[in-house]
Amino acid sequence: MEIIPLIINLVSGALGGNLAGSLMKKSSMGTLWNSIAGIAGGGLGGTILGKLVPGLMVAGAAGGGLDIGTILSSVASGGVGGGVLMVIIGFIKKAMAK
Repeated sequence: MEIIPLIINLVSGALGGNLAGSLMKKSSMGTLWNSIAGIAGGGLGGTILGKLVPGLMVAGAAGGGLDIGTILSSVASGGVGGGVLMVIIGFIKKAMAK
């Protein structure tokens, strides 16, 4: 995996984690931990999507530059992965607190 799509995945994962935290206040862990969970989820989401659809994540980077499809797929996979992982961790934390 090229470095630029990975960075985009991580940043959009942090944003996705914070967005999910703001939408689900009871599962939110605070900005810092939502960001950390989102970054981890963004990296995982980008990696999983890259394995499921080979060539999608690095298609533009392999040609020497990023195209809009590569950027959008990195943002989408990172944001969704970050949001999903934050929600899962938030629910586990909430269940353990009971």
